[in-house]
This record gives sequence, C-alpha cells and structure tokens, in this order.
Amino acid sequence: MSDEQTQTTTAPEETMVPVETAKAPVSPQEKPVAGNVLAIDQLRAGQTVRLHERIKDVTAKGEERQRVQVFEGIILGVRGSGVSKTLTIRKVSEGIGVEKIYPLHSPVIAKIELVKTARVRRAKLNFLNNLKSRFKRKLEETYVK
Repeated sequence: MSDEQTQTTTAPEETMVPVETAKAPVSPQEKPVAGNVLAIDQLRAGQTVRLHERIKDVTAKGEERQRVQVFEGIILGVRGSGVSKTLTIRKVSEGIGVEKIYPLHSPVIAKIELVKTARVRRAKLNFLNNLKSRFKRKLEETYVK
C-alpha cells in the first residue's frame, strides 16, 4: 500500500512544470548577441565597429524614403549612463578625420557590428584626434570573423 501511495503522490509532481524553465524577461542590454553584432553594454574604446545608421531622405517628387548608411570607424570613447549614453566614432575619409557622436538608445542606429578590437589602456582615446602629433605606435588588433 505504501508503494501505491507514493506512486499516486509522485504522479502529480511529474506533470507539474519545473520552476527552472520559467524565464524572466530579458532587458535589451542583456540580449544574447548573434555573430559579430554588439549589444550596448559590450561597446569599448578601441573597437573598430561598423554602425548602420537609418537616414530619411526626401526625393525630388517630395516622397520620403528611408535608407541605411554604414559608418565604419574606431570608438574613441563611451560617455554617459543609462538612456543618455553616447558613443564617439572616428574615421579618416580621404585624408580628413571625421568624428560622429551617436546617442546609443536612438532609433537612428539600426545595428552595430564589430570588425576588430585593439588592445588599449585608456577609456578615452583622444590622442588619436591630434593630427600634428601623430600616434606613432600601431595598435595591437584582433580581427573578428
């Protein structure tokens, strides 16, 4: 009789869903990232990224269209916290240095892809800005596949 009683008491336990399978909602910063697309909390100074930016254009007919333009450069620094976090990216285009500052939580940013990572010892890489005192040493870089 005791065996039968234990069997009847264990049967309802087997049909119950374990608590471990229930998942809590994931915040946007903690989402698992596929491939080389970065999450907001993974951005660091010294990374070369390809930022996809949504741009709205108006055609000659007056129609509004939306396109994605890629801006590839090195991250000079990440500033701020929370919703007001910004990202400074620099690239050299035809011998002219171009810097852009993007708010990270802006709908303008479609996605951010990691191209390569350089080993740096600073949080802000402002020494890369000055063209007259060129940075002599080449950064140690690791490419992402």
